[in-house]
Amino acid sequence: MCGRFYLESTTEGLGEALDAVVQVRWSPRWNIAPTQEVPVLRRALELSGASRREVVGMRWGLVPGWAKDPSIGSRMINARAETAAEKPSFRRAWIERRCLLPASGFYEWVGTGGAKQPHLVRRADEALLGLAGLWEAWRAPNGDTHESVTILTTTPNRFMSRIHDRMPVILERGDWDRWLDDGSDGTSSEAIAALAVPAGEALLVSHPVSRRVNSPSHDAPDCITPIAS
Repeated sequence: MCGRFYLESTTEGLGEALDAVVQVRWSPRWNIAPTQEVPVLRRALELSGASRREVVGMRWGLVPGWAKDPSIGSRMINARAETAAEKPSFRRAWIERRCLLPASGFYEWVGTGGAKQPHLVRRADEALLGLAGLWEAWRAPNGDTHESVTILTTTPNRFMSRIHDRMPVILERGDWDRWLDDGSDGTSSEAIAALAVPAGEALLVSHPVSRRVNSPSHDAPDCITPIAS
């Protein structure tokens, strides 16, 4: 799964890195957890120009449009890429509402029981990660609309298999526009699925970090500092 990540960018940095209009204020975060607001890159809904992108804030934990209780989102922080097209919670978003979550890196825990050791995982070239996601809009009884997002996961590549049995779907920049398309060009589910595969073997590096990252309330730069393994 992917249950925690960090993003060092600022609002201005996101706009430049993602070539997008940023609609949410953002400062560096070092320990982003489920149910919190996260920046999400999607095809712009209201801006002119078919190719424009926007970054908006969404709650991490997808709430399907049909849900009666938004608390269901806390159990939907991830979606399996292999089955998302078939699941009632995700299948419409799979075709119409794909997105990316920018991340500087993410955390995974190695080991068993209470002795699990957190590891930071990032790109070897330190570039921004584009984590594949799906988003939904849920309408509350009072008429307010709440947007939420889930991160897609897939089977691990050989590097990640030493750390965890799943990994987030990480898209290369050249595939971003195709992933973000809203389905209006007739892109098939099979073509989308071809993008949602494990990342290349040499893409990522990792190192152990302090167990302080275990607490979502600890959100500081020392979350990413390497420690002796």
